Amino acid sequence: MSNKKVLLTGVTGFLGSHTTIQLLNKDFDVIGTLRSRDRISSIREIIGKYSPNINNLTFAEADLSDEEIWLDLTKGVDYVLHIASPFPRELPKHENELIEPAKRGTLNILKAATANSVKRVVMVSALGTITYGKTKEELSNVFDEDDWTDESNLKDTTAYYRSKTIAEKAAWDFLEEEESKLEFTTICPAAILGPVIDNDYGTSANIIIGLLNGSLPALPKIEFDIVDVRSVADLLIKAMEMPQAVNNRYIASAGHYNYKEIAQILKQQYPERTIPTFLLPDFITKIFSIFQPLLKPVLLENVTRKINSGKAAKDLNWQPLSAKEAILSCAESVLESKIVI
Repeated sequence: MSNKKVLLTGVTGFLGSHTTIQLLNKDFDVIGTLRSRDRISSIREIIGKYSPNINNLTFAEADLSDEEIWLDLTKGVDYVLHIASPFPRELPKHENELIEPAKRGTLNILKAATANSVKRVVMVSALGTITYGKTKEELSNVFDEDDWTDESNLKDTTAYYRSKTIAEKAAWDFLEEEESKLEFTTICPAAILGPVIDNDYGTSANIIIGLLNGSLPALPKIEFDIVDVRSVADLLIKAMEMPQAVNNRYIASAGHYNYKEIAQILKQQYPERTIPTFLLPDFITKIFSIFQPLLKPVLLENVTRKINSGKAAKDLNWQPLSAKEAILSCAESVLESKIVI
């Protein structure tokens, strides 16, 4: 019997490469999409270090906005893991640069998957589609998968969170309106850390890099949930395979930390490094972000957003690695790879 075939968008990305490794090690055939064929040789070499089944991986150059390419790529595919939708290193001047491609790309994939009778699509959304766009009163609530970010609340959202929310809502609306038989699930991860295996690392890794390389002389007063990239990959595959995942959203989080707690974990592990522990006042953080663009997407994190992330464990028996492991493995990898000297 031939292996099940998975089309995975964004194979070169932080989450995409880790998920590809786990799929190959579970004997799936994988078609990994990327924006440029120039990356094929390097990403194949990297993934090959972690899986003996590298010959089960093929590549396709594809743009999310190209409707025709997805009609072709989804032929004969059992599952689609839609991961591609990069977190920007800095927010664009015009938010439609994020919103329109995210929405259009998602709909192109769902239309193609429906036309070619793909069994299931699992889409990577974000925790940012659940816990933002809130009033001060609403911020006292505990949020779960039944909650949605209000993208019309511009004060408590960023263009990135709005793009993810609009794209995910568009996906659910499409499936309802088309009365599609396509099975669909979304995963809403927190800030993704864990081992960096390539220089195309996720934006969240800058949380660790900035603390280790001395570019942050003091700490912004922000907090957020964290999850290990390997655990998100595991949850994606569980959501792809398990029948109870159909028509569900799942939060992927392993714990809530503020910047100071992360700094203290790293300081304990690397006492020889100069790691800041002084907290910046909020207004200084905003000014500082002008010189540290990586902070701009997380400037809304100076309030506590409480979540209940137990659904994935209950439904799918998902057991994530600890947030501390995600922090330390990310640090170890960026030091080993000389991303941080």
